[in-house]
Amino acid sequence: MTIFSVRHITSYRYVREVDFGEHRLMFRPRDSFDQRLIDVSLTTYPEESHVRWIHDVFGNCVALVDISKPSSELRFETWITLDHTPQVALDLKVDDQALIYPFSYDKDEIADLTPAMQRHYPDPNDEVGRWARQFLRRGRPTETGHLLMTMCYAIRESFVYQRRMEHGTQTPLQTLQLRSGTCRDFALLMMEAARVLGLAARFVTGYVYVPDRDGSTVLGGGSTHAWCQIYLPGAGWAEFDPTNGIVGNRDLIRVAVARDPRQAVPLSGSYDGDGADFDSMTVQVNVTTR
Repeated sequence: MTIFSVRHITSYRYVREVDFGEHRLMFRPRDSFDQRLIDVSLTTYPEESHVRWIHDVFGNCVALVDISKPSSELRFETWITLDHTPQVALDLKVDDQALIYPFSYDKDEIADLTPAMQRHYPDPNDEVGRWARQFLRRGRPTETGHLLMTMCYAIRESFVYQRRMEHGTQTPLQTLQLRSGTCRDFALLMMEAARVLGLAARFVTGYVYVPDRDGSTVLGGGSTHAWCQIYLPGAGWAEFDPTNGIVGNRDLIRVAVARDPRQAVPLSGSYDGDGADFDSMTVQVNVTTR
């Protein structure tokens, strides 16, 4: 059991004072058996005029923030403290019928899993498909756990992590062709590869704890992080972080899950002005333990 504290600051600067539209924040972790929220706070500059909380279609907590005062700076600072229990997903208590790939999901679960099983991105020459199928053993059974762990580690070892400040996520085909990307890109590639194989996969956004910021081999720290979950009968939604080759939730703090990365943007909103009014954005994330 570990107590994590997360401080997350996002600042926007403008060349003149602008008015702000509603902003949507995903920063409150999902309470579960392996992570329990202890405390949470949100402060803004200028001070918010109204904060409304909702649950989205995936059950994620979303804060809807109104800022009524114009300003040349907009800053969101969030603090969370939570109790985190590491779980090793491929300690897999997978149902016997799912230990060997391929397997079928229970008919009662198919209706709910189908959207997460369907491919979402074009792959006209089946490049992502061929890449995914290379992890299947030829002429002998393929253990489901071995298949997914090998895929996760292959992305960690064969692709180059690169920070990218631009909004959005590369398509899986782009990531495969470039052999580089961000944590969001790698998570989406593994999701689509799993879907090629008929498995249900979903996107996760949150934070990663980096034990030693200096010289650490854990990537994605210092900002929000992303990974994916694969649904396995008996084990449920198992976590895979292809950026760092992490299987299970070790050092991973779940904030939101979604069918597609576009549905899990940590912070989004608008301002009333021209594009030239925007000056810069900075993001600072610090994850510490007690």
